[in-house]
This record gives sequence, C-alpha cells and structure tokens, in this order.
Amino acid sequence: MRKLRNNELGRKTVEEFKQTQKTPVIVVLDNIRSLNNVGSVFRTSDAFLIEKIYLCGITATPPNKEIHKTALGATESVDWEYVENTLLLIEKLKDSKIKVLSIEQAENSTMLDTFDPKPNQKYAVVFGNEVKGVQQAVVSASDGCIEIPQLGTKHSLNISVSCGVVLWDFFTKLKK
Repeated sequence: MRKLRNNELGRKTVEEFKQTQKTPVIVVLDNIRSLNNVGSVFRTSDAFLIEKIYLCGITATPPNKEIHKTALGATESVDWEYVENTLLLIEKLKDSKIKVLSIEQAENSTMLDTFDPKPNQKYAVVFGNEVKGVQQAVVSASDGCIEIPQLGTKHSLNISVSCGVVLWDFFTKLKK
C-alpha cells in the first residue's frame, strides 16, 4: 500500500467546488470564540460539500490569519456570511422551510445515531460557544436538538470535533 500524492487526490478547484451540487446542510456558528475552531469548521465544510456557513455574534470572519491557518483556503471555496443576531437568522431560515437543529445536550434531544434526515429536506445545524453552548433562545427557536452520544466521563466535545462528527453523519446518510 502506498500513500497517494497530492496530485492523485482528485481535488476540485475553487470554481469546480462552487459549481458542484452541495450537501443540503447549512452550518450556523453561534458565538464561537476560537479562530482555530472557525477555520476547522470551514475545512470540514469544504470536505463534505456543505452549502453555506453563517458566522454569528462574536464569531470572527475571514480574512483572518488565524482562521486561514486551519481553514487552508476553505474560506475561498465554502460560501459564508456574517449575521450578527443568531436568533433572527434562525427565524429567517425557518421561514425558508429549512429545518433548524441545534447540536446540544437538551431535553428530548434526538441522538445523532438514530436521527434520520429526510432526503428532500434542507437542514441548518447550529453549533454553539465553546463554554456556554448554543444560546437557550436559539435552542428554544430550533425545530429540534441533535445530541452526539457520548459514553465517557466528559460528555463534552470540542466544537470542531462535534462539527466533523455531525457533518460526516449527515453527509453519509443523505448520500444514500
């Protein structure tokens, strides 16, 4: 077995990425403080052909040296927009018939492994602040909550890890 060289990976150009059919998922970052986390979300969103990222509240925006360090250019391929108020964005998305799901540990949440996304439904997944999580007002306004099953002692994942787990799950389930 031999590792593939970069020129054997079949990478899309930015223009090809923009023309490719996207996974019907939008990422909403609700007050993310770490620039490295923001960059990681861009990179993961590029990998799974995510439609768009909304950066809300205190979440930093490109161009930014620290975001670029982990995004590795994904800020150029993935469509993004800054919206100051997460709650107003959630209402706008819902008005557009997009199902909004907060990624949070909450009462009556659905475990990610049992969640079954509908093939003709567009989703927005909301990831919250590293310390406080998704704002309660945003959780309350969401159509539901998805929880990542965790069986260890911490019951806490870094937001960039949570995003990778959730987007991979959506990508594989919606691809079928």
